Formats: sequence, C-alpha cells, structure tokens
Amino acid sequence: MTCRRVAVIGSHAHYLVNFRGALIQAMRAHGHEVLALAPDFDAGTRSELSAIGVEPVDISLSRTGLNPVRDFRDIIGLYAQMRRLAPDVVLAYTVKPVIYGLLAAALARVPRRFALITGLGYVFSEGGSPRDWIIQATVQQLYRIALRGTEAVFMQNRDDADEFVARRIVSCRKIIPVNGSGVDLAAWPVMDLPGPPVTFALAARLLGEKGVREYVTAARQVKAKHPEVRFLLLGGLDSNPSAIKEREVASWVAEGVLEWPGHVNMRPWLAQTSVFVLPSYREGIPRSTQEAMAAGRPVITTDAPGCRETVVVGENGYLVPPRDVGSLVGAMLHFVENPQQIVVMGRNSRRLAEERFDVRAINERMLSAMGLDETASPEQADGSRDGV
Repeated sequence: MTCRRVAVIGSHAHYLVNFRGALIQAMRAHGHEVLALAPDFDAGTRSELSAIGVEPVDISLSRTGLNPVRDFRDIIGLYAQMRRLAPDVVLAYTVKPVIYGLLAAALARVPRRFALITGLGYVFSEGGSPRDWIIQATVQQLYRIALRGTEAVFMQNRDDADEFVARRIVSCRKIIPVNGSGVDLAAWPVMDLPGPPVTFALAARLLGEKGVREYVTAARQVKAKHPEVRFLLLGGLDSNPSAIKEREVASWVAEGVLEWPGHVNMRPWLAQTSVFVLPSYREGIPRSTQEAMAAGRPVITTDAPGCRETVVVGENGYLVPPRDVGSLVGAMLHFVENPQQIVVMGRNSRRLAEERFDVRAINERMLSAMGLDETASPEQADGSRDGV
C-alpha cells in the first residue's frame, strides 16, 4: 500500500493528543505520515507527538464564538497550510476544525476529506433567545457546506446522526457510526474500589450543559442525609459561553459541598471514586465515562444523546432525565444505601467497556473507512513522498 500523508485537525493541541492520540498512533503503525494541526502547542505536546514520528503544525483557530473577520483570516491561514503541506487525507473533528478546516481543504483541493463529529455541543442545546437561533442556523449552514465534499462523516451516537439527517446537514449515506473515541483497555485496567465513605465524581469541563449545577444541588441534598459522602468535581475552567465562573465553584468548595482540584490527571482521582456521575444534557459519547467504565466504576448519567449509550439500566448504573435533580438524588442514594451494588455494577461496567468501547476496534473501523488500514511498505513509511 502507498504511504499517505494525513492531516488531523483539532481545536486544541492537548486534546488532540489526549483524545486522538491512539488514532494517530494507529495511522503511524500502518506506515502513514501524520501531521497534527492545532493551536496552542506547548513544548510537552510537541515532544509527545515528535516521539511517535508526528509533525506538529501550528494553526490559528479560536475554539468559541463567531467573529467573521477572525474566522475568515483563520480559513485563509488553514488554506495556506493545506497548500503548503499537500496532504492526501484530512480528518477534522470538533466544530471549527470541521467547518473551517474542511472548507480550507476543499479550496486547496485535498483529494480525500473526512469529518468526525464528537458531539453537537451547546450550539445544538436548547436555547430560546434570538441570538441562540441565529447562531444555530449559521452553524448548521456552515456544516452543510463543509460536509458536502466529504467522503464520510463519523458520528459518535445515533441521536446526533439522526439529527444531522433530519436537519439536512448531511446525507445518511455518508454517515459511519463509531462508539465514541474509545478507551485503551490495557492502559485503563480495573482499579480496586475505595473503602467507605461512598465517593461520587463528575469529570468534565465546567460548563452548564454538563449538568454541573444539578450535580452540586444533588450533592447538597445527599449530604443533608449522609454528611460523610464525598463529592468530587474534576475539571478545569473554560472559555465557552456557558462556562461556570471560578467564583461560583469556589463558593461550592467553601460551602463544603464538594472538592475541586481543577484540571487533573484522572487516574488517582478515579481510584478514589466509587460511582462516576455525568448529568450532561448531551454528548458525543463521553471519554471520561468510558474510562470510568474500564476502571470498573458504576455510572449515573442522563437519558440524553451520547450519554445513554454508556449505561444498561440496572446492570452498570442508572439513567436519569436531564436537569432532573430529584432523580439524580434518588440514583445517588441507591448506591449510598446499597453499597454492595457498586461492586456488581462496576464489574458490569468493565464488561460493557470491553464489548463496546475498545479503542483498537473503533480506530480500525475508522482507518478502514478512510482507506488507511493496510500497512505501507517499509521504504514508503519513512516519510518519503515517493509514489504518493
């Protein structure tokens, strides 16, 4: 097979390594040359990519907001990079890389273009203001234009795929379903459960639509009955329009409702966790939940797009309606008052992670769809452009 030059475009360098790292390594294992395009590279991220033979490429791209002048400049910059790098294949994920990256790739005549939709985010969440409707309509139209020339669009859950088809953003013929980003089951083995008290953890960016405020309200009610129960909030502040401000989080900590270490390495905190909680309004399929399942933790999450895929009710956890604090409290109290269920449901979570979310199976499905699943010959895999 011929070595391909593949450009992977993300909205943040750290997340590109964290969430697409295994996919990038699979591309390299098949002998392809990989370019990682993102803003905000630091020395550590560059070093991680260089160590696996991937070239980091800086781009200008704001993650949030619609600024026509800035966004137009970013598209022109991406177009210049596409012309300079001349990739054979482009894979873009998250909103702006998909829209602006694929538009630039089309202008630069990149022959094969793919999109990965990792969730519809706050733009497609319920919002009644005129500004919300204008932004949603604008983003929908930009998606339509950008996805028109793609060979395939990878969607992480069926609800998002159905919504894209219903809104005529993309044809159902182009959609390829994948079970989230996947989790490396070897890197995330089952962890021993902690001793009492029962400890709940929510790990997410601190955004309103992640259900953070509902989690805090539920924590207050549970602690009123069982003051010994711990609640962890794991995640950093964000620039998203729906981001929760630091002063609000600090007030929760001062009140004694929860512990907030900020943006952290999940492993040591997951080791302290009895039950993982994500009361989000919608997701792609959350990576944090997949990691918690692999580690053998029961899950409480919402009966919402992308979240419901991670729970078989009564087997490895419970689904509650979005924004329903009472149901969330009831699910939490079930584990507090029946701690033996944590062991049983945690074991089932690991089984489901193995069946549904093995990153190797997910990545091979994507590579096959992109024609990158055969291994290039050694003489072509050394970065040479001969024969490309």
